[in-house]
Formats: sequence, C-alpha cells, structure tokens
Amino acid sequence: MKTDIITLESETQRLHLAPEFGGSVTAWDWKLADAWSPLFRPWDGASGDRYTLSCFPLVPWSNRITGGGFEHDGKFYPIRPNREGEAYPIHGDGWLQAWRLAERADNRIKLAIESNCFDGNPYHYRATQTFLLLPDGLQIDLTVTHLGQNTLPYGLGLHPYFMRNAHTRLMAKAEGVWLSGDDPIPVEYVTRFPETWDYNTPSPLEGPMIDNCFNGWNGKAVISYPDRALTLTMVMPDCNGYSLMYRPPDLDYFCFEPITQPIDAFHMANQPGLAILGHGDSMALRTKFLVSAAADQT
Repeated sequence: MKTDIITLESETQRLHLAPEFGGSVTAWDWKLADAWSPLFRPWDGASGDRYTLSCFPLVPWSNRITGGGFEHDGKFYPIRPNREGEAYPIHGDGWLQAWRLAERADNRIKLAIESNCFDGNPYHYRATQTFLLLPDGLQIDLTVTHLGQNTLPYGLGLHPYFMRNAHTRLMAKAEGVWLSGDDPIPVEYVTRFPETWDYNTPSPLEGPMIDNCFNGWNGKAVISYPDRALTLTMVMPDCNGYSLMYRPPDLDYFCFEPITQPIDAFHMANQPGLAILGHGDSMALRTKFLVSAAADQT
C-alpha cells in the first residue's frame, strides 16, 4: 500500500499522517532516552486495511447502524455495509475516502474533505481535522458541516489504537455499559459491570473481548505505562458521556474511542447523542492526548 506521508515533529514527538488514506494517523511517537517510542500502534506501511492504521476519523457517524439505514423526518435513508465481514455500515464514510492537505504550519496540519453521497450515503458534508502538537502531547479537532438541503442526524468520533502489554493500566470512569447479543449491537444496558470490565479504578487490559459502548464517561481516560515511566491521558473536554472500548484478547493494542453517540443511536429512543444539522450547521469534537512522566490516576 503506497501513500504519501506527511510529518509533524518536535523535540519530543513525531506524528505521521496519510491524507489520501482516510485522513488517518499512521504513527504517533514520543521520544524516550533519545529513541522514538510508539504511543499509537504504528501502521505497518503495507496493509490497505484501515483497521491497521494508528487512528482515523469517524464522520458523519460512529460505529454501527442497523436496519439497512435510518428514518428521519418521515423518510428512510438507506446505508450499505461498508466493510468486508461486517453486517452493518460502520464508522461513517470519511475514513474510506481521500482527504487533502488544507493548511500547514510548524506545529499544525489541517486536513479537509468534501463528501457528497459517498457510496450512495445520504450525507453531503465538509469535514476538517486539525492536528496540533502541544508541548505535552497532541490535540485533534474534528469538525463537520452539513451541506445538504434536508436536515440529517450526525455523530463524530476518533478511532485511536493504543499500545498495551501486561504492565499497562487503564482508568476510564463510567456509570454503565450496553451489553450485546450474538453480534455487537446493544441489547441491554447495565450498571453492574461484567468481570474485568470495570475501569473506574486503574486496571489491566487483559480479559475477553470488549466491543461495547460505555455511558456516563467523564471525558478522561488515563493509560499508565510503568515499563516506560510515562502516562498518556486522553481528554474529551465536551464529552456527553459516551465512549467505546475495543479490547481484543491476546493482542498488543486496544482502542478507546471518544464518540458523541452510542452504538446504533439512530434506532434508539430519542436518538441519544446525535446532532440534527441543517444546511450550513456544524458540530465539532476536540480530543487531547497528553503525555506525562508521573502517573495521574484522578
């Protein structure tokens, strides 16, 4: 898989982006003892599977939609499955398209896309991602503006892949989680977490598969790497309570996704977390990834 990579670099961090490959991050590294150490799982540079990337945008919705689409204002809008092996359309369509470099500065890159009914989807929108190197980490701002004439429901998210091993600990406070049935679609909401699913206190990332949405998240996830003497804190300042965790067993990565709506919100009562946008209306998601030497578990 060949694609142009653009790089932002400072004394402490290095960010690689592939605009034409879904507007994605292909690596984000931190300098430790004069060597680069990955904070996001690095792309192998060969695979064309977006799920091998380091981070990609979720726009104009996150996660899965059932029912072949959704109804809005009395009209049904069909959406086709968009990934091999997936029964449902997933993660919007921005991650499947080429973005362009819109702006560049020493510590900042802005990517942009205009998508008009990609693959038959009803969405016509303009989206941007702004990547800003901070003194202590990385900030990603994802925005979307609706360009269609009829209102539509929108959601946003990011899909970062974090490194993990037996030493890694995660804390992400939440009130409950949606459990799934035979597929990843929610069937029950519980406030008593299954065994190894409670991350209200720092806990290891071992256990069976988690591919579920949590509710009541406070917008902060703390990932401790004692073997590297650093802590990575992800912060979503305008969090509305939703996060998604993907914890595959026996692999060296996991995902903790800042999102604006739960799985299949299009078919939930009152469509929680979705924003109804008219022509020219916008919504945004800001996420910070902050690096520190001392653990912060509050």
